[in-house]
Amino acid sequence: MTVLMVTGTSTGVGKTVVTAALAATARADGLTVAVCKPAQTGIADGGLDESDIEVVQRLSGVRGIELARFPEPLAPDVAARRSGRPMLELDGVLDAVRVLDAAHDLVLVEGAGGVAVRLGADGFTVLDIARGVGASVLIVASAELGTLNHSALTVAAVRAAGVECAGLVIGSWPADPDLAARVNLDELPLVTELELIACLPEGAGALEPAEFDALANAKFGEFTGSLPGYPT
Repeated sequence: MTVLMVTGTSTGVGKTVVTAALAATARADGLTVAVCKPAQTGIADGGLDESDIEVVQRLSGVRGIELARFPEPLAPDVAARRSGRPMLELDGVLDAVRVLDAAHDLVLVEGAGGVAVRLGADGFTVLDIARGVGASVLIVASAELGTLNHSALTVAAVRAAGVECAGLVIGSWPADPDLAARVNLDELPLVTELELIACLPEGAGALEPAEFDALANAKFGEFTGSLPGYPT
């Protein structure tokens, strides 16, 4: 069984669409796939906005679970305190991921924000989850100016925690890339010493499922097949 964490250099870089693309690719391979979102913030109970899990299901057809939801668009531990709802506990998250792992070929765990964002009690992060379940981490970055610094810092934090970096993805490649974005294609692998696996075009999250499946398989087919423990 395989568990892969999907994290980002910041918020809004395309983690959810990348997660959906990985799920669609594995599903097309005939594998059983599950997605876990430990903490969803910025979505009100009964609201009309799509949650990240709902976006993944719409695009890939893969169902997922959300362990906690907080209405304000803040870091999960802060949102929990302000809402008066219980904070996530690391042991509970690890148990949920292990249950999914026992029943599926691939489990994708999508974080919130970046690697240092506190998800719950005692300030645990996606890196604590990754260590706890033996997962590697896929890092989603932006293409814009500033991404070299953000990406290098993120990769350094992951490696310092003793967690394996599975690679780097640009989550939203602009339709009209500027000079910085074009140069970053070459510079990101240099500053992070990671393979740039794929660039998903901006607007990919608005595609119809069939179009999204084709895009996902073109971008991630080779990558998912190379994951440790991935059935072939």
